[in-house]
Amino acid sequence: MRVRVLWFLLVLGAPLTACAPRAIDLPSGAGAPFPEFRAAFEEATDSCRGVRTWTAEIGLAGRAGRMKIRGRAFVGLARPGALRLEGLAPFGQPVFVLVASESESTLVLPRDRRVLRHGAAAAIVEALVGVAIGPDELRHVVTGCVAAGDATGGRAYARGWHAVDLQGSTTAFLRHAGGRWRVEAASLPGLSVEYREFDGARPRRVRLRAQAAGATTASDLTLTISQVEINVALPDTAFAIEVPADAVPLTLEELRDAGPLGVKR
Repeated sequence: MRVRVLWFLLVLGAPLTACAPRAIDLPSGAGAPFPEFRAAFEEATDSCRGVRTWTAEIGLAGRAGRMKIRGRAFVGLARPGALRLEGLAPFGQPVFVLVASESESTLVLPRDRRVLRHGAAAAIVEALVGVAIGPDELRHVVTGCVAAGDATGGRAYARGWHAVDLQGSTTAFLRHAGGRWRVEAASLPGLSVEYREFDGARPRRVRLRAQAAGATTASDLTLTISQVEINVALPDTAFAIEVPADAVPLTLEELRDAGPLGVKR
């Protein structure tokens, strides 16, 4: 049975010719001393450190490999490790629903009557959109906190850029804007993040570029975030799903073989 996760408008085939937005030109090198790095990072992330739950509608545009993608999804996140991700169709039921907890993940394709059980959430998300990112990492990224962990060092650069090193081989890039520090970009293992629009300190547009072997860009996706709700009470049922009794098992290998968003390469 063919996997069909056609919840986005797709442009397939030839190499892409449309130009993506120019990447932020981030500084590198030793830089100058930045003794205030810890206080600056705490100020830049004070609005996201207390996020326990986060829900939003996300518009997704860009490419996964050689494929253009565009569409909408509902995202619900809760700490620790809980995720609900629904691919929204123009009408009717979602085309897919992924729910995950710290110990369990389930992907259901209601229109195809397929179910993938027990796969790692990050691996399923990578098969769908080309970016391997789990629930907690996604929550840190979309809220602007970048990653868990304490600041361990910092450097100052020209053009107002300041780099703050975090635990886990992650670097946040800060600038001073509107009278306060804010995170405007970050480098994580295998992933770069750019924040291009803000509502106060909270990002409204997030660009994710996943790196493949050889430093090539495997995926380049922009998330446009709207209808955000923070720290609302979410019932346990928000991170559970009823699997159709007649659903046919789906493997992660089948989902990956179908290509990003379930379209055969």
